[in-house]
Amino acid sequence: MILCIETSTTNCSVAIAKEGKVLAMLEDNEIKYSHAERLHHYIEQVLEEAKIKITNLKAIAISKGPGSYTGLRIGVSAAKGLCYALDIPLISIPTLQILALQADTKSDFIIPMLDARRMEVYSCVFNNKREQIREIKAEILAENSFMEYLNKGQVTFIGNANKKFKEVCSHKNAIYLDQKLPSSKEMCLLAASKYKKNDTENVAYFEPYYLKDFIGG
Repeated sequence: MILCIETSTTNCSVAIAKEGKVLAMLEDNEIKYSHAERLHHYIEQVLEEAKIKITNLKAIAISKGPGSYTGLRIGVSAAKGLCYALDIPLISIPTLQILALQADTKSDFIIPMLDARRMEVYSCVFNNKREQIREIKAEILAENSFMEYLNKGQVTFIGNANKKFKEVCSHKNAIYLDQKLPSSKEMCLLAASKYKKNDTENVAYFEPYYLKDFIGG
């Protein structure tokens, strides 16, 4: 039994999975962040729905970032607290990998993109086997962004930064999956795989992958 927590965007998402299969899930996406108020309540609800005692959990999986500084901090703090209290391992999963798994597509490439203020995004690139082929970057969108992939074949862009890129990109090979945010649902299989490999984090020292410094306002 693994508890999966995703709070990197406005979507507050929690799931319970057994061997990668979702037993219960609860999430809510609002424009304003309310993770601090909702997260622990959601955890209690999914445990109750799955009829699982918290002491039956074998690990906690967290979306590690990049994403919202505040959202990541809240999710990681909750996950670390539970790991300490239950003496179970912490598993971290890259947020953009979680998002890319929602792209059920035959495209040659998948590019998950999360809004990072103004025309900046967090992004990376996966091939059609969902293997990551370019590192995660914080980058400014421009008309020639991702051309090396767009000129090779169809590219599916997924995430809350699509609206920005549509304003500057009209390439015929660009496909947009809008209204998609990272979800705990896609974390479950990844978490199970990491658990079997004993691929876990040091609970005391783990920090979210913020990618760039926090900017208030």
